[in-house]
Amino acid sequence: MMDPRIAQALAITPASRARERTIDITTTGARTGRARRIEVWFYRVDEQVYLSTSPASRSWYANILANPEFLFHLKHGVRADLRAIGTPVLDRARRTAVFSAIVDDLNQPWNPAGIRQPVEPVEEWVAVSPLVSIRFPDLEESDRATPEGDPR
Repeated sequence: MMDPRIAQALAITPASRARERTIDITTTGARTGRARRIEVWFYRVDEQVYLSTSPASRSWYANILANPEFLFHLKHGVRADLRAIGTPVLDRARRTAVFSAIVDDLNQPWNPAGIRQPVEPVEEWVAVSPLVSIRFPDLEESDRATPEGDPR
């Protein structure tokens, strides 16, 4: 069963503060093959974890496209290095749905990060922003490995 502290750290909502959304990721460089660690925000929409940023080109996205497996480092509330696999979200309808939720979250009156509002329009995010859906294979395996009714 997934560690409840990890589950809680991944279960962010629009009410979550900026620090709760902030993680580090370590990707493998698309050209260099070297480990690259940066700080980013993650989002959760419809129970799925995503990485994205405001509209721009990002090297971490190129790295994940070239090398989908990376490390997702939780650092607030619990410290954990999670093996992750990133899949780019290319379907326009899904991108629109996810970015609509992200933009609504960032434009709420109680701004979780004090960022300038309004943020770029949804259409700009859909057209330009990287969007990666995240899977945590080790967490999925641990959930499957515990038989139903097992108290673990």
